[in-house]
Amino acid sequence: MGADRHQVGLIGAGIAGSLSPALHEREAAEQGMEYAYRLLDIGEREPVPADLGGLLEQARSAGFGGLNITHPCKQDVVPHLDELSPDAAALQAVNTVVFEAERVVGHNTDTTGFAESFERGLEDASLDHVVLLGAGGAGTAVGHAALRLGARRLTVVDIDRERAVSCALQLDSDRAVPGSLDDLADADGLIHATPVGMDGHPGLPLDEDLLHPGLWVAEVVYRPLETQLLRHARALGCRTLDGGGMAVFQAAGSFELFTGVRPDRERMLRHFAELLEEPVTTGGGR
Repeated sequence: MGADRHQVGLIGAGIAGSLSPALHEREAAEQGMEYAYRLLDIGEREPVPADLGGLLEQARSAGFGGLNITHPCKQDVVPHLDELSPDAAALQAVNTVVFEAERVVGHNTDTTGFAESFERGLEDASLDHVVLLGAGGAGTAVGHAALRLGARRLTVVDIDRERAVSCALQLDSDRAVPGSLDDLADADGLIHATPVGMDGHPGLPLDEDLLHPGLWVAEVVYRPLETQLLRHARALGCRTLDGGGMAVFQAAGSFELFTGVRPDRERMLRHFAELLEEPVTTGGGR
């Protein structure tokens, strides 16, 4: 396609409700580009289908310039790529694939997206001790971001203890350690990175008595924008950060990788707020 014509897509399971197509296409229209964003839904199949590499090749052959990758394919796509950005290599997880002339390159804008959102919304928050709840792909990405932002100690908690151990080792064997929610007692902040609280998965991801006013609480979930966790944390007097900023800024990072054009982040935030007011359909992958 020409320099101002782009076709991209999203591979993942249950992604019918993704805001990515509209968010990307609205910004592209503002930039004067012809831009088509397609959903390539693999259905509810887990484990990841064996033909994932074939899906990438089909997209490339069809003229796609790149793809976003979401659950459950972020790790499984890695062996099908020729090159990884430093963040993607460190995490062994990819949310953005760019088809270059001779190579297929993987990136991870979840990390940069969370970091940008945190710096805007919790700029002066203490990072001496942070508890990360959720050691999956999103948790690993935001844990990496927390360490890059300066977290001195990152306690990784997951219902699957082995996954928490593996995540901590992958992130930083000196500063990241597996632990339990009891560690919140002396923590400065909590990052929540599990599906609990999403539309279709309501509830609190932890005992509400574990929260205390000295905590800041950052959320990865963005639909709904105010989860039960954030609502309860605010009632206690905690500083909070919703998942909207990460959703927008990871999309902005992908948009720039796909087009070579820096998007207007403030405008994308406004578009995102408008899109949240529209009716929710099934699914919700980024």
